[in-house]
Amino acid sequence: MQSAERTGLVLGLIAVVCFGLTLPATRIALTGLDPWLIGLGRGVVAGVAAGVVLAVTRAKWPPRETWRDLFITAGGVVLGFPLFATLAMQYAPAAHGAVVLAILPLLTAVGGVLLAGERPSIGFWICSVAGTLAVLAFTLLEGAGDEGFHTADLFLAGAIITVAVGYAAGGKLARAMGGWQVICWALVFSAPILLAVLVARGTPINWNAPTEAWLGFLYLALISQFFAFFAWYQGMALGGVARVGQVQLLQTFVTLGAAPLLLGETLTALQIVFAVLVVAIVAVGRNMRVARPTI
Repeated sequence: MQSAERTGLVLGLIAVVCFGLTLPATRIALTGLDPWLIGLGRGVVAGVAAGVVLAVTRAKWPPRETWRDLFITAGGVVLGFPLFATLAMQYAPAAHGAVVLAILPLLTAVGGVLLAGERPSIGFWICSVAGTLAVLAFTLLEGAGDEGFHTADLFLAGAIITVAVGYAAGGKLARAMGGWQVICWALVFSAPILLAVLVARGTPINWNAPTEAWLGFLYLALISQFFAFFAWYQGMALGGVARVGQVQLLQTFVTLGAAPLLLGETLTALQIVFAVLVVAIVAVGRNMRVARPTI
């Protein structure tokens, strides 16, 4: 494996650890804050931070030809995923959301094919499909007969589709712009729109919410929505959308480990067995060839 790909995988892993705490932090924030405020407000706060970074670094305005992909990125990672995931966490535990979201690496690879021109090998696709089927089987067993899980799964499906497209579009841009500029400009472009929606809805702000709810919100805004993407998109730029996206299968197990510690959720034997299975599939899949276009 080349040095750039190895560095990309390390950066992707750092981002995945940060992303893995997103659903638990969302559940914590929901103990006192409106879901729309959490889902959209985090992008507004992160947008302010991004604006400061761009101003301090005197970054040049992105070329017009990048605007389309920047808006696609923003639609997926700043609008779609945060809102859908927050709505889903009203109905299901973080651990359930974690296993459903484990399908993301496959859809991210599809996005890489459609938007970034990557061509994963057959072996890579076999590993991706195998990991996804294992995740889906687990999800069906976990949520059988529970209407709340079904409602959550609809929202999670929206989160998965939108963020996979956003990952691929952002990963493509990062090869030319740099990961930190991609997320910063996506946030700056979308923050006024998010704020306008919140104002138009008359979204309430519970200033008396518990401290832990506000800490959860700040984590989502400054870590999940901002810092983690610096590492994520730079990792994709170095290692490729499909290959680094595959690392996200591990996000499930970061969340499964955090859910009992932060939320008191029970970790079952089935979850442990599933974790071992998917980690093994990822270990095989990361060694499969992924052809990338030259810049």
